[in-house]
Amino acid sequence: MSNLYARDGISTVDPPLSQAVGYVVVVVIGIIIAFIMMLVTKVLKKTAGEDNKKTEMFMTANRTVRTGLTASAVISSWLWSTALLGSSFVGYSYGIAGPFWFAAGCSPMIVFFALLGISCKRKIPEAHTSLEVVRIRYGRVAHVVFMVLCLVNNIFACANMLLGASAVITAVSGMHIIASTFLLPVGVTIYTFVGGIKATFLTDYFHTAIILIIACYFSIKAFSTDQVGSIENLFDLVQAAAQRHPVSGNHEGTYLTMTSKSAILFAILHTCSNFGLVIMDTSYFIKAFSAKPSAVVPGYTIGGIAYFAIPWALGTVMSSVALGLENQSNFPTFPRRMTSSEVSSGLVLPYAAITIAGKGGAAAVLLIIFMAVTSTLSAQVIAVSSILSFDVYREYFKKSATDRDLIRSSHFGVVFFAAFSAGFSTMLHYVGIDLGWTLYMLGVVTCPGIFPMVFTVLWRKHSKAAAILSPVLGLATGLAVWLGTASRFFGEVSVATTGEILPCVYGTVASCFSPILYSVVITLIKPQNYDWAHFKKEKLALEKLDSELTTVHHDEPSSQNVAGSIEEGGVNSASADAQELKRWGRIAAFWSVATFLGHWVIWPLPMYGSQYVFGKKFFVAWVVVAIIWLWGTMLIAIFAPLLDGGIQQILQVYRGLTGKDHISGTSDGNKEVGVASTPASQSGGSVSEGKEVAGGNF
Repeated sequence: MSNLYARDGISTVDPPLSQAVGYVVVVVIGIIIAFIMMLVTKVLKKTAGEDNKKTEMFMTANRTVRTGLTASAVISSWLWSTALLGSSFVGYSYGIAGPFWFAAGCSPMIVFFALLGISCKRKIPEAHTSLEVVRIRYGRVAHVVFMVLCLVNNIFACANMLLGASAVITAVSGMHIIASTFLLPVGVTIYTFVGGIKATFLTDYFHTAIILIIACYFSIKAFSTDQVGSIENLFDLVQAAAQRHPVSGNHEGTYLTMTSKSAILFAILHTCSNFGLVIMDTSYFIKAFSAKPSAVVPGYTIGGIAYFAIPWALGTVMSSVALGLENQSNFPTFPRRMTSSEVSSGLVLPYAAITIAGKGGAAAVLLIIFMAVTSTLSAQVIAVSSILSFDVYREYFKKSATDRDLIRSSHFGVVFFAAFSAGFSTMLHYVGIDLGWTLYMLGVVTCPGIFPMVFTVLWRKHSKAAAILSPVLGLATGLAVWLGTASRFFGEVSVATTGEILPCVYGTVASCFSPILYSVVITLIKPQNYDWAHFKKEKLALEKLDSELTTVHHDEPSSQNVAGSIEEGGVNSASADAQELKRWGRIAAFWSVATFLGHWVIWPLPMYGSQYVFGKKFFVAWVVVAIIWLWGTMLIAIFAPLLDGGIQQILQVYRGLTGKDHISGTSDGNKEVGVASTPASQSGGSVSEGKEVAGGNF
């Protein structure tokens, strides 16, 4: 069984699960989760005063989310179906270097975002979206330019997720690919429509827990099968696979080396693309705005470093299993290798899972892909709805928009974007575009705004003309280089040639870095010298008065205590000490540099340059460390939110439901959010504590 037929041919793998299972997971479980979240939203409104008829609660969770839940939400934000499928895909294609570079292309920019997040908290604490920052600083023309770039980013990100998820759901259940594409957003639309950003945070937590538990299960199950048995045996299997079909561009043709030309090209491509996906994704800014000032940096830093293990460990183990067992009779494609189309569609992970766990493995993959795509879609949907409500409706149609107006426009945005993203993904599918194509070319369209956006927050001299022109010129440069190199290297411009890695690398790098040159040159001609204090003159929060000082009942602290105790969680947290925020900024800068140097330079590049080939002991250590890190990530994602305020809020909800606590206020969205009528002696004499009760910190 050492010989396999070539990749040529049409996939003839029968789905291990029935269509009914696919519809149950995608539709029934999706709707059940949606209704559970609707119930949770109602309970939190009744017991904790979290009124989602108020815009600040709907969009920013009253800016009181703590470190634990922020870290969990950050991990979840990158738990794309693309990450789960793509890390195994590049591991199968490039070997051991693929999953590592996939992970290293994610964690540094997640941690870097902590610097942008805390800078926004310090300079413009009332913002809801990154586009509000652009509009205030540069005006409407720049606002429209960045709005288009952000929407393009969200559209392609959603298409990337839906294409991969739908292909896998179809492969394991036989469900029609278009049906899965349109049904996946249904549950997301329902709970995001009702619960807003807080529902997104809570479903992020729930979905992340399930995904990581199943990922940890796969990390153990792979070595408990008779065909593998141990990490040492997996090493032998992968080594034998390299002898059967050596990897072009890898040192000695082996899968067991970091010296892989294709993998390093993918690393450059993936790192640039992900910088674009983070910086130009308004959902990341929304989650940063939703967090407490003291939670932004530790939340994003812990989340970014913890996330590294997921694509690294899962991709390494499952791609190695696929490579090692591809010539076994129970591998789904035996007696042939996986076709290029199957690999590019992200089927390495499900095929490996089926091989080691049968129908149970197929069901587990179906569940984690569903959880991943719905969780990240929720963040994308709320991001786009925030753009449509705050940056389009409020700015260009109704300046005096009330809570009710903005919530209504947000609801419209949720439904519209969910339907649009499904339709756009369907169009891409019918023109022959799959997960692999979008994974490679994504950076061409997401990267032009990276440095202009970073300069907007961090560089006071960046000019209005540079902000408007540099991303447009950068996009034009990236597209020209991408299409030009596809034509130069492959003789034509087609779906196949534009999806090759070389044109995508050249196009992405040009799209990412050319705006630096454009920005610097244009700015030097006429620098702006912006005064950051102008940001705070803009009144963006609708519930400023409610949030700064919720109703103080007769049994609450005196006004003297109130004046000295408004510390965290308010929409305009004036008490968030400027020096403390600067200190967090320095910490964020340190961890940004340290994470990039550690994950991208110091660890992998010496191994690449030395042409090191993994021995058996080193491979065992590599896999063991990855699995331990993965299990640590699972523990952080599940228990950190519970220990950091979650248990407290669960107890608060319990007391509220059993009548032991009374939340004053009303369900009328135009009235104030009440605070728990707790005696001053118990509340510690602090409105900030009362606000935490009202806003919710889990």
